[in-house]
Amino acid sequence: MGVTTGLKDTIAQATVWRRHLHQHPELEFDTVETAAFVAGQLKIFGCDRVEVGIGINGVVAEIHGRPSNRSIGLRADMDALPITEATGLPHASQHPGKMHACGHDGHTSILLAAAKKLAENRNFSGKVVLIFQPAEETGGGAKAMMDDGLFDRFAMDEVFGMHNTPQLAIGSFAICPGVYAASSDLFDVTVTGNNSHAASPFRGTDPLMAATAIVTGFQTVISRSVSAIQPAVISVTAIRSDLDSYNTIPTNIHMKGTVRCLNADVRDQIEERMHQIVELVAASYGAVGTLDYRRNYPILKNDIALSEVAACVAEQVGPVNRALDRSMGTEDFAFFSEVKQTAYICFGNGDSARLHHPEYDFDDDAIGPALNYVLNLVQNRLGTKAEIA
Repeated sequence: MGVTTGLKDTIAQATVWRRHLHQHPELEFDTVETAAFVAGQLKIFGCDRVEVGIGINGVVAEIHGRPSNRSIGLRADMDALPITEATGLPHASQHPGKMHACGHDGHTSILLAAAKKLAENRNFSGKVVLIFQPAEETGGGAKAMMDDGLFDRFAMDEVFGMHNTPQLAIGSFAICPGVYAASSDLFDVTVTGNNSHAASPFRGTDPLMAATAIVTGFQTVISRSVSAIQPAVISVTAIRSDLDSYNTIPTNIHMKGTVRCLNADVRDQIEERMHQIVELVAASYGAVGTLDYRRNYPILKNDIALSEVAACVAEQVGPVNRALDRSMGTEDFAFFSEVKQTAYICFGNGDSARLHHPEYDFDDDAIGPALNYVLNLVQNRLGTKAEIA
């Protein structure tokens, strides 16, 4: 099904690119060599425009078809993770402590393969904009590219993204119309008291007692202040004091963590309640509490109509689950979804280790179906639905 003719050689090339990228992972915005490799290939393909350094190390290219005002964006992420690889594969990471444990090497190679075929055939009307993004895992690379004028410099009517999914059969797809992935905010709490000897705590103000009460109080935000039908999570992930002693009560306690939710109003509500709890609970113990709350990644929303378009296109390749569960994880494609019509689809990576696991590897057999999807998508949005061969 779908576009298959003439893709065998391109898929083989993409497999070589993918394994090369897997061997040379780079983190966050430090995707210097990856970006250079991507830009070099795009220039070889004959893309009409190739720009580098967008959002520090992002790469954006245009491929022009027949004259038209229509344009669409296709996005792939390029960064790896700070994980030591344990696959033992011949193409394993050559950079200790870094690996492509989320399949971005596969995503980048698929979009490169699509660029090659589109530049060769140009059997569409308008422009295809190829977005190769750094720092998806951390750092908000999508926002950095937007802040660097991505959508001002490159016209796009709509933007499509995708991600591989372990345990979803290769050749299969899944999508969640509407709200899909949670927002992600970061917080730091400081509780200040007066230190004392552990034998005479009454001579000081114990910030640890206040801090533990604040942690408990945060959980009441979810159970008592937020509707039970609105998913939300507050996680305190670290607590430390300014002292490391068995017999001295500290002066300061620092805590940090993350907040996840799927509703913008709930996000506002949680932030307000956390400020109240930190200040008032700390005060009730005679301490002073301060909260530094930082908005990080927004909620990812798939456009309803565009989600159905993506699902119908994917069905030309393989089965599609249109009721993918919403996720409390985050995806910085969400920054794009705040300003553009977007659709973000998942495709199968088969029986692999889970994402972010040291034994994970992108399955090269997933390249073909995902590439078919991308090429069919371009034809659906800009073409005559004629086969690209």
